[in-house]
Amino acid sequence: MSLKTFKSYTKSTRGTVLVNKNNLWKGKPLKSLTHGKNSTGGRNNLGRITSRHKGAGHKNKYRVIDFYRKKDDLKAKVERIEYDPNRSAYVALIKYEDNVMNYIIAPTNIKSGHEIISGRNKDIKIGNCMPLSDIPAGTNVHNIELSPGGGGKLVRSAGSSAEIAGMDDNYCIIKLKSGEIRKIINTARATIGV
Repeated sequence: MSLKTFKSYTKSTRGTVLVNKNNLWKGKPLKSLTHGKNSTGGRNNLGRITSRHKGAGHKNKYRVIDFYRKKDDLKAKVERIEYDPNRSAYVALIKYEDNVMNYIIAPTNIKSGHEIISGRNKDIKIGNCMPLSDIPAGTNVHNIELSPGGGGKLVRSAGSSAEIAGMDDNYCIIKLKSGEIRKIINTARATIGV
């Protein structure tokens, strides 16, 4: 994700910094990995507004994201990076060696054509997913599971990451961006990168 700055021809462009979206996929999402989203507009079953400021907005499809990354020891190739209207982070469409396709949260600096893999004792490379016990201290991770096999629950928004601070018996000590320190069992998984 690169940033665009502008020459200050006008007052509005003087401090403007935008995200450069040239590398994003311009077509539609993969149809088999999307489904409709029911928007209530903040109204209940009687049609009365119960949650204010919720209405309007563009109609969009929900992209089914793979937070589990359970296909171990199968290489996957990043097909494309896409915009997702449902979250702040971009999503990457990956294709495994057995031709199964999935969406994952796209880490920073991942490009189409990169190869990623999940499982035990893999390389410490951006996009690879592995148990916390295999990740060395000082590494930035995202999409962290709270319990083994439960799917990524922590650190999923754009630009966020947590740092592996160390190990304590069967637990991994993780330092979140907020400064909070958490102990998570080291058989839970995380993905390398920001």
